[in-house]
Amino acid sequence: MELTVECQKRPEQSKPNSLRRNGQIPAVLYGHNGAESVSLTVNAKTVEQLLKKASINNTLINLNVTDLPWSGQTILREVQSHPAKGHIYHVSFFSVAAHGNIEVKVPLHFVGEPKGVKLRGGMLDTAISSLQVKCLPESIPEKIEVDVANLDIGDAIHINELTLPPGVVAVVETNEVIVSVLAQQGGAEGAEAAAV
Repeated sequence: MELTVECQKRPEQSKPNSLRRNGQIPAVLYGHNGAESVSLTVNAKTVEQLLKKASINNTLINLNVTDLPWSGQTILREVQSHPAKGHIYHVSFFSVAAHGNIEVKVPLHFVGEPKGVKLRGGMLDTAISSLQVKCLPESIPEKIEVDVANLDIGDAIHINELTLPPGVVAVVETNEVIVSVLAQQGGAEGAEAAAV
């Protein structure tokens, strides 16, 4: 998914609280020009809409800074919000165009009902719900599907067994368990699983 956001350069000497009162959210753009960063403002309603559709470090965003002028592909790097009220205080964007492969965290989506759950009363145990991957910005998957339909009690799927989309690689390719099917405690299945 790609989204487009328009923003402006933050006026010199402007105070963050004053900007927020006027319906603007302070923001910053990194990586567009080496180590240089630029202070921005984004309309608060635009940020609200963005956060309904975008995930941190996962969604490609076309950022247009109308008065620099600069536009390019970014990802949302950080969102700061008030701990109690939940109001957004600040957002950070990171330009990805000139950086080749980037690291992003992608949610895992478990597909199917394991036969060990459906037929034998086991429990699906998900150890990992997202995966850190490396890929080009335009190849960022919205999710990675993990088919769990064939898992029986005692079976597991490991990171190095995943089928990832083309051009996407796990940052850590280990035999760490992502998901498994456990026997219900105390039943006949538990005794059978213990004997395996």
